[in-house]
Amino acid sequence: MLFINAAAHFVKVKRQNQLTEKHIEKIINTYQFRTEEDRYSKRISMERIAAEDYNLNISRYISTAEQEIAIDLKATHDELIEIEKQVRESTAKHNTFLKELGLSLLPTAD
Repeated sequence: MLFINAAAHFVKVKRQNQLTEKHIEKIINTYQFRTEEDRYSKRISMERIAAEDYNLNISRYISTAEQEIAIDLKATHDELIEIEKQVRESTAKHNTFLKELGLSLLPTAD
């Protein structure tokens, strides 16, 4: 059985949602060619449907949740250290110019 979750594929017009030709074409092509697409369509076996007690709720078979992006904490930490170093160097350079001009210096993080 092919499940298609086109719930997010519409154009909002006032109080009514409308399918555009593009949306309709995508639904028809997905159905006709039985294609699977993450968070949109999936073929499910009758055995799986039976195991789910014949529950045909689309969200049981197609998750619309997007996976969180993994963050490399070491790389992020190293990048922040480098940025902090650049800020200190730029502040010191800027303060040199301010001192020459007789103006008050920027505060430093030291």
